[in-house]
Amino acid sequence: MKQLFYPFNEETIRSLVVGDIVSVSGKIYTGRDRLHKHLAETHVSPVDLHDAAIFHCGPVVVKNAQDEWQVVAAGPTTSIREEPYSPTVIKEQGIRVIIGKGGLGAGTLAACSEYGCVYLQAVGGAAAVIAEAITSVKSVYFLDEFGATEAMWELEVENLQATVAMDSHGASLFANVKAASADVLHKLCNA
Repeated sequence: MKQLFYPFNEETIRSLVVGDIVSVSGKIYTGRDRLHKHLAETHVSPVDLHDAAIFHCGPVVVKNAQDEWQVVAAGPTTSIREEPYSPTVIKEQGIRVIIGKGGLGAGTLAACSEYGCVYLQAVGGAAAVIAEAITSVKSVYFLDEFGATEAMWELEVENLQATVAMDSHGASLFANVKAASADVLHKLCNA
């Protein structure tokens, strides 16, 4: 398992290849549709996202007994919804890591290659398990404007595990699976 620590530098990111299992530790930010649209259209972020990670997630966050935010569930959101925005966000914000589920499109894959970014596949359906990797909530942005699910949560994580599904060399786990499936289908149809 390869260890990734914030800030996520380009050299480390470019050393990763599709299929690598990684462990992410340090600061990450959540971001869904409203945040991606905002970043792509305004190019303005409340924080410096250079060498950072965006987690496609609308976490379930509550206040604990100490009146501090606590994440109780953090399942990945279907990432393809961010495809219209992700290439611009990678380019303009300097994002190095995207965490989500289900993959992204050709535009994002090209941006990952050009700017040195990877897409990590988190396990869908494991929101409570992923939340265990979140050690604290550092801050929240756009809570009033976007609501809790769409807000940008600044989280500290330790050992958040994922698989490299799109790398900075133009490889995509999703394209590999599609090609292998097409090959099997072709063989079945011509048998």
